Amino acid sequence: MSLTGLRITAFLGFAASFASACASSAAAQEPTEPVRATIECRITRIVDGDTVHCDGMGSVRLIGIDSPERSQPPFAAQATAALRRMMPVGTVAQLERDVQARDRYGRVLGYIWFDGALINWRMVNDGYAVSLTYPPNVQYTDAFSAAQQSAREARRGLWADDGFTCEPREHRRGRC
Repeated sequence: MSLTGLRITAFLGFAASFASACASSAAAQEPTEPVRATIECRITRIVDGDTVHCDGMGSVRLIGIDSPERSQPPFAAQATAALRRMMPVGTVAQLERDVQARDRYGRVLGYIWFDGALINWRMVNDGYAVSLTYPPNVQYTDAFSAAQQSAREARRGLWADDGFTCEPREHRRGRC
C-alpha cells in the first residue's frame, strides 16, 4: 500500500472512531422531552435537593438522583438552594412518572420537567446530586450517569468542594 493509501486508511479509521465517540456522547445528553404522559405539579415546598411537595400530591421524590442529607452540612443546604433556584415555590412544573408510582415511604416518584428541562438531570449535571438507580424506574439512568461523570470531571457544584466524598447513600448507611 502506498503512503497516501496508508494516510487515507488511518484518516478513515480516525474519522470512524470520532463519529462513534460523538454518537455515544450525543446519546447521553440532556433529555429534551418526557417519554411518558405528564401531570401538572405546582411546587408548594422544596424539602431538600431531591424532594419537593406538589399541590394535591404531597411529597414527590425525584427519581434517579440522590442529594446530600440534612446531616451533611453545608452540602445539603447547597443542594436544596440549587433546586430552589431551578424551580422556586409556586412554579408550575410537569411530573412524569415511571414504572413504580411510590417509594416505600409513600412518596410519589417522578421526573420533574420545568421550562423545557428535566430538573432531575440538571441537578446531577450541575453537581448538586448524584445518580442513584432503583429498578424498575430506569427511564433516564444512562443520561443521569453521563451527567454525573461530566459534573465530576468538570468539578461543578458540590464536586468542586469534595461534597460527594461521602455520597448520600453511603452516609445513610453510616459508612462515612
